[in-house]
This record gives sequence, structure tokens and C-alpha cells, in this order.
Amino acid sequence: MNHQLETLRWGIIGLGKIAHSFCHDLQLVKNNTIAAVASRSLAKANNFAFQYGAKKSYGSYQELFEDPDVDIVYIGTPHNSHAEWSIAAMNAKKHVLCEKPLGVNQHQVKNMIETAQKNGVFFMEALWSRFNPSVKTCIELAKEGTAIGEVSYLNADFNFYRDVPDEHRMFNMNLAGGALLDIGIYPVFLAYSIFGVPEQILATSRFHRTGADLQTSAIFKYKNGIANLMSGFASQSDMRAKIQGTKGQIFIEPTWHEAQSYTIVNNETFESQHVLLPTKGKGFTYEIEECVRCIAEGKLQSENWSHQNSLELIQILDEIRSQVGLKYPFE
Repeated sequence: MNHQLETLRWGIIGLGKIAHSFCHDLQLVKNNTIAAVASRSLAKANNFAFQYGAKKSYGSYQELFEDPDVDIVYIGTPHNSHAEWSIAAMNAKKHVLCEKPLGVNQHQVKNMIETAQKNGVFFMEALWSRFNPSVKTCIELAKEGTAIGEVSYLNADFNFYRDVPDEHRMFNMNLAGGALLDIGIYPVFLAYSIFGVPEQILATSRFHRTGADLQTSAIFKYKNGIANLMSGFASQSDMRAKIQGTKGQIFIEPTWHEAQSYTIVNNETFESQHVLLPTKGKGFTYEIEECVRCIAEGKLQSENWSHQNSLELIQILDEIRSQVGLKYPFE
């Protein structure tokens, strides 16, 4: 890996729906190439490679990790295996961008971060919403305080209705299924990014017959405000995030975690300003560009979504799971 890293040669593992979206956007980022893809099914890997112009396809992940033509591995496997495959890739001296949640619990995340540091490789959680232009701008505006004053309330949810078989990854406990880790991580991330680590958490869940959480709701209390957060697979919501302050409000437009715009409303004049910030592709392009920038600068983590950020996020998720009594069979 001595060549100049204005470009990155990607290896992709876990060739499901999200990997398709990711690779579609990867083709929009200049000079980045898909060097190799891997699946436990070689036929699936071959088809995926053909679809996205990857040079090589493998029937095992380890073969991809050992490929000298791969600089960075994108991990899109189910939640329960993020830690295992990230650690294996980093031990093979590959940079890693791993889908969220980084690990299932803080024990896994600590091990992953230690492995990254030991091997001197770049490692980041693929929390793509952190790099979405609208979301990123709204977080900055909320923290800066001039646009809407001091923020005291956040309301964010991520809900959609799904009727899928019990063995589907969404409800499969062996795959760390359930609403919280799959989609609840987004409202939690938004509250954490604006307010930080909460002083107090109150959480409750409804459970699917498999034991996975069907709906999870949490209230975060902070010194200066409260966040009301909800995630679930039982109903469809508009998924419009609201950030409210002493002087005004910010609305991150639906579907907020992949927003194309936001609106600021002044509390006194009721004037509203609508700002369009359309994404390049679906929006995975921005986390890809972050990896390129950080690696080119010799960084081992992003200052925009650091190892500490990932660790604090999973600690919050662990506390919610502890309160609602959600434990996976492999823990």
C-alpha cells in the first residue's frame, strides 16, 4: 500500500441491499475503484462483481483481506459479525469502513478500536448520516446557537412498517435484529451529536415474538434540554426531525437521516427559510470522501466521527438495551 492514496481500492464484503447502494455511490467518487468483492457464495460474488465492474470476486472474506490490491474494506454484513470481520480485515493491515452499528455492544467496539490502533490502520463506523450535507449543517447550526438560540428539545424518529418472516435479519436475534440497532441508532446519533452523552435515559420497548424489539422509545435528559426518540417496524412515520431552541426551530426534512433539505423557522416572526442541499447519489458518497481524505492525510480516525464518538454511541445503546431487557443469544 505504498502508492499515492488520492485513490482507494475497495474490497466489499456482505453483498446485500446496503452494499448495492454503497457501490452505486462509490462509482460517483472520482478515482475510487472496487478492486474485489467477497461472499460466502462465489456465484453471488461473481454476479455482484460483474454488476459493479469489480476486478476480482472471492468465495471467502479472508481471501479478500489477503489481496494486496485492496486498500480498504467496506463491511456490510449483518450486525452480529461486524466485529469479527472488521478485526480480521484490520489484522490483515487493511483500512476498514464498517456499517453501523460498529459492534453489537461496547465490549466489541473496544476490541475493534484496539485492533485498529494496534495495526495502525484507518477505521470508521459507516454512519453515513453524519456526513449528509443537510444533517451535518443542522447539527452545526444547533450547536452554534445563533440560528435558533439555545437548543432545549429534539424530537426524532425512524419508523416504518415491515411484515417479514421471523428469520429475516430484522427480527432474527442471532443476527442482532430489532429496531434499536437497525434504525434506532439514527435518532440516538442525532441527539448525541447535538447534546452529547445524556445525564439520564428512560427507555421502553415492545417486543416481536422472536424477542427482537419491535418498537423502542427513549427520552434523554440533559442539563439544557430533553430529546424524545423513537424507532420501530410497526408503523410508518413522516420521519421529520425537529430541533427546537429559544429563538427558533430547525426541521430536517423527511426522510431526515438521508435528507435533501432543511427548514429554519424564526419563533418571533414565523418566517421560514428552506434550504435545499441535494446529495450526490444516495449520499454514501460523503462518507467515502471522508475515508479518502483521512487516509490521504495519514489519519487513523475521522475527527468528524471519531472512535470515541462510536464508543459513546454504543454505550448509550447498551444502556437502552439494559433498561428494556434486550440481550442477544451470543452475548
